[in-house]
Amino acid sequence: MKHSLLALALVSCLALTACGADDKTIDGITYGTYGIVNKDEMRNLNIQYEISGWSIFWSIVFCETVIVPIYFIGWDLYQPVGKKDPKWVPGQVK
Repeated sequence: MKHSLLALALVSCLALTACGADDKTIDGITYGTYGIVNKDEMRNLNIQYEISGWSIFWSIVFCETVIVPIYFIGWDLYQPVGKKDPKWVPGQVK
């Protein structure tokens, strides 16, 4: 009984936190998250992305389910942050 209540509480927490990273609107265009699987179709080279801490957190919490980490790493790992600076050079130190 306690295990089923704990499982229900964990699933409720997952549902209430909206799973992982959110989409972001930049200059009137909404950019979504991407992962390893859909990188080629969702990534925009003019937008800066960062790894979503929530996606990593939920992947670790639900690692035994196998399906949850596959979803978060495959389709929801990186979240948009903003536009890239056109003057930025890869490897540049300020």
